[in-house]
Amino acid sequence: MRKTILAVAFMLAAMVSCQDKTKDKIEDAKEAVGAEVEQKVDTVTKKVETAIDSTQSKTGKILEKGAEKMDEAANKLKEAAKK
Repeated sequence: MRKTILAVAFMLAAMVSCQDKTKDKIEDAKEAVGAEVEQKVDTVTKKVETAIDSTQSKTGKILEKGAEKMDEAANKLKEAAKK
């Protein structure tokens, strides 16, 4: 009977010990995943900002070229009207 009680007590102590270790591991894993997700979000944010800046720059250049062509066309129309 004593051996049975000691065996049960030992098993309970082992289970409690394992639960604490498992909780610690889960907590560590949760923190690691959180840090990794944060890094990925930062990386994506930087890439999106770069893409937006690039698009704005290209759009500005295209609008400037379009305005120049419109000015040239207007000047040609003025010259044609004078003749």
